[in-house]
Amino acid sequence: MTALDITAAPHGIGVWAQVYRGDVQLRLAADSIQRIEAARRTVSDIIAKGGALYGINTGSGRLAGKIIPDEDVLTLQRNLVVSHAIGSGPPLSEAETRLVMAMKIAALAQGHSGVRVVLVEMMIKMFNRGLLPVIPSQGSVGASGDLTPLSHVAAAMIGVGHIRVGGEIMQAGDALAKAGLEPLVLQPKEGMALLNGTQVSTSLALTALMGARQALDSAVITGALSTEALLGSVTPFDDRIHQIRRQPGQIEIARRLRALLKGSEFRTKALSDGRRVQDPYCLRCQPQVYGACLDLLDHVTATLEREADAVTDNPLVFPETGEILSGGNFHAEPVAFAADMIAIAICEIGSLSERRLAMMIDESLSGLPPFLTDDPGVSTGFMSGQITAAAMVAENRQKAHPASVDSVPTVANYEDHVSMATHGARRLTAMIETLNNILAVELLAAVEGCEHRGLSLAAPLDTVAALVRSQVARMNRDRYFGPDFEAARDMIKSGKVVTLCAEPRSTLHK
Repeated sequence: MTALDITAAPHGIGVWAQVYRGDVQLRLAADSIQRIEAARRTVSDIIAKGGALYGINTGSGRLAGKIIPDEDVLTLQRNLVVSHAIGSGPPLSEAETRLVMAMKIAALAQGHSGVRVVLVEMMIKMFNRGLLPVIPSQGSVGASGDLTPLSHVAAAMIGVGHIRVGGEIMQAGDALAKAGLEPLVLQPKEGMALLNGTQVSTSLALTALMGARQALDSAVITGALSTEALLGSVTPFDDRIHQIRRQPGQIEIARRLRALLKGSEFRTKALSDGRRVQDPYCLRCQPQVYGACLDLLDHVTATLEREADAVTDNPLVFPETGEILSGGNFHAEPVAFAADMIAIAICEIGSLSERRLAMMIDESLSGLPPFLTDDPGVSTGFMSGQITAAAMVAENRQKAHPASVDSVPTVANYEDHVSMATHGARRLTAMIETLNNILAVELLAAVEGCEHRGLSLAAPLDTVAALVRSQVARMNRDRYFGPDFEAARDMIKSGKVVTLCAEPRSTLHK
């Protein structure tokens, strides 16, 4: 278990990936404690001077002009939490919840939120002991931050709602008591600080980013296998072609394809066969399409890396000048755009995979047996496999409509433009599952197609084909294919296919 110090320095996407996997324990660095205490003193000093302070002694949103009497200030913070805790839908996973909590802790530790050290330490104790708030996935519009889902985090800290411990869901108060923790009594500014922020949408988008990058890595490998099965030309992958276009992702994908295809008997056969002057785009333009996806995901990585380390609540405390400033860092538009871009990449990766699959089952284009079966007519081979893939491509396209353009005004038009980042990011999990399914069908078909040729694959692809055959027998005659598909899906989803290949992955450790 790795100890992670929470400091003001950027933690980086690689660290958040560790948090997601669950192999870290958090601890508050000394400099973070100093910053938190300085911000809290600033809040106390400003309160002592009197006057209206948003989120401290005023209402919120459209009620910001309502001054709260001193005797109701603590009630206000609790009311903010319990009134917003109306989320619905399936709860976030444990991994996603860990990300939410760690990102919120990191934001609070930067000393611009005005909370007490004891509050941050409470969150760290909950994280380290596996006390994970049950966070409903629906109910946030991505501005003012992820109010509804984050309210369920705050509610758990005050003993309200539910906490998941070791897979068991318990009443929050009971879970805290069992762990020897006292529920917090929120002080001025603390409820507002906990509720405001983009940590939920960012966590969901980051989870999807990790899945999308692995799927892209897998697609390059299944694409190389399909290129072999179809005796595709490697000329379109020549480095000179890609260097003069200057797109870094395209250059990188072409390099990977060359490495995966180098030295196989398929290359000699493709050169001597001469059936096609040029390959269809699904083969020839893999570097251009997947390269654009890689560049897009690199851009998203940079955006989410910044957002994961950002302070996104409101208002913000600046101890160096003794000011509290209201702003709009809670608006998750950068995350919404990032989620929409991931959705586009997911669609394109799956679309190209399905087109290669369609080419392999078409004897007029592939030179392979119809539908990759030795007994066409009695057996339908991969006919339904391609139908299934086509259905899944269509499903992902439907889900890829940009969420960021669907703003719906809230709070009596006071919060009149919102990002919709949270559900924009949440939909991506299902899209990646669908993409992995498409790639699994292509993987099976490509291995089958390669075996019909009776030629030797290059070493990296040969290990992948051997993995497939270790769990899935030849599919040249019909049988119940369900278990075979499940096995292939596990190979893709688990990352086994990517791990077997020697080429570097497009990891998050940039």
